Amino acid sequence: MELFYKKWFKILALPAVILFIMVILIPFIIGFIYSFTSWRGTYFVGGEHWWQALVGFSNYGKVFKSTKFTTAFLYTVKFTVIAVIAINIASLNVSVLLTKIERGAGVLRAIFYMPNLLGGLALGFIWQFIFQIVYSKIFFGQNGIFPIEALTNMTQSSTKAMFALVIMVTWQMAGYMMMIYVNGLNNIPKDLYEAASIDGASFLQKFKSITLPMLMPSFTVVFFLTLSNCFRLLDQNLALTNGDFGTRMLALQILQTTKDTNPPNYGFAQAQAVIFFILVAVVALVQVSVMKKKEVEA
Repeated sequence: MELFYKKWFKILALPAVILFIMVILIPFIIGFIYSFTSWRGTYFVGGEHWWQALVGFSNYGKVFKSTKFTTAFLYTVKFTVIAVIAINIASLNVSVLLTKIERGAGVLRAIFYMPNLLGGLALGFIWQFIFQIVYSKIFFGQNGIFPIEALTNMTQSSTKAMFALVIMVTWQMAGYMMMIYVNGLNNIPKDLYEAASIDGASFLQKFKSITLPMLMPSFTVVFFLTLSNCFRLLDQNLALTNGDFGTRMLALQILQTTKDTNPPNYGFAQAQAVIFFILVAVVALVQVSVMKKKEVEA
């Protein structure tokens, strides 16, 4: 079988390579080139071809001077930090509890995983109904069951909307990350826990000295996925708040740039997309590098 894969590997991988080049690589290169032009979507300002519409680093200069881009970047960073912490705490706690359950664990895993199957737009509209009707009128409104002003109109305030987004993405992603943690927990030798119990170690001591170090490979994967997914969040932000009340994140900022400019400045939007790609790549690479070092230390 190994000889078969070695012999046919290049041929079998060829369709995927061609698809990657056609769908990802070529559009990325074209977009990168267009970020240096005055591109308006259907035409170039200054000529029929892109090389006649070159503006150098003008679009990139506008990005760093744009208050909308800066505001969206800061909002995205704040949201990502809170969301990554919330998702990891929720998924890790659920995974630890599920590994202690002997009956019905499979059913519970499926239930916790199901929110991850929903699309971002559908999820956003569902939670928009929950925050506007269930939260604001039924549970926490003035005439609700538990009148709590802070939990009403969650999508109509920059701060409240951030926590609304965190609640939504935690509900969506925690089940998927839970599966990764469960797999990591099941791979930890039970002998380690038995030896620790004989030595009189408590649950917290075993969790700190055995579970966390042995879970470092799972932490690396989960942190990478949550960090990258939260940083480039788009559909949920669009459906839940549409960027109103100062809740626009970076991905939505790029999408809305063509509506903010007249005529639509696609070159400016593409420059933002390139910077966005670099930011995500740097954050992901730094995070993986740091977590890999932690794995070695563990």
